[in-house]
Amino acid sequence: MALTDTYTLSNGLKIPVIGFGTWQSQDGQQAYNAVLWALKAGYLHIDTAAAYGNEKSVGKAIKDSGVNREDLFVTTKLWNADHGYDRTKKAFQQSLDNLGLDYVDLYLIHWPNPVNFRDNWQEMNAQSWKAMEEFYKDGRARAIGVSNFRPKHIDALLETANEAPMVDQMFINPSDMQPDITLYNDQNNILTEAYSPLGTGKIFQIKELNDIAAKYNKTPAQIVIRWSLENGFLPLPKSVHEKYIKENADVFDFELEQKDIETIDGFRGKAGLAMDPDETPF
Repeated sequence: MALTDTYTLSNGLKIPVIGFGTWQSQDGQQAYNAVLWALKAGYLHIDTAAAYGNEKSVGKAIKDSGVNREDLFVTTKLWNADHGYDRTKKAFQQSLDNLGLDYVDLYLIHWPNPVNFRDNWQEMNAQSWKAMEEFYKDGRARAIGVSNFRPKHIDALLETANEAPMVDQMFINPSDMQPDITLYNDQNNILTEAYSPLGTGKIFQIKELNDIAAKYNKTPAQIVIRWSLENGFLPLPKSVHEKYIKENADVFDFELEQKDIETIDGFRGKAGLAMDPDETPF
């Protein structure tokens, strides 16, 4: 396995096995540098979102990198305020404009149950999905999916959908593996992407993880990214430091022993848990 290796989505589209996350990367020089360093380090998969406020910087880094667009996999997401058919169409075009791209490889509904649409979230998701199916059909989104959706949210979407979600991007790391959701995704041929695979840095405080890292002569981040891959997830590690960006991609020259995987599996709750998407205040 290597950084250029891919998973295959349900529609046959290839997606690189590690993505570079940009959540909390500030718009401007910070996000621009981070994405540029990632592309120079060999990442071919960049994940952003309208809500991150850094699409323009991400797009500029992609353009300036010199990497061929067709060699890249770019993801962005629909924010909560833009649910609904017309708003989704407008928001999607704005994201394309911000990124300076004619198409994205993956477009996701960021959250299933925004506070502003809590009384009719099913209908609003269905309307947004209808628009997204149009983007998919006309090629402006090569794949479509969801984020932070639990099985009930996907089941509701499927009641009116023509296309099933190809990806579900969720908060997944050793502190919260969300096994019920990942099993559902596996059973329905939905790829599970893991955002915050490093627990926004909190997992580094787990002593047992540091002990395992020392055993393999790897960083704790490298251990957890490798763990994510061995579980069949697609991790989206984020950093704004060139050194760590390179290190986080250097995870293909070792495998974890089963006993170490089981130890890491047991870290539940040690670095936070996923938010309940039906109770988020945004």
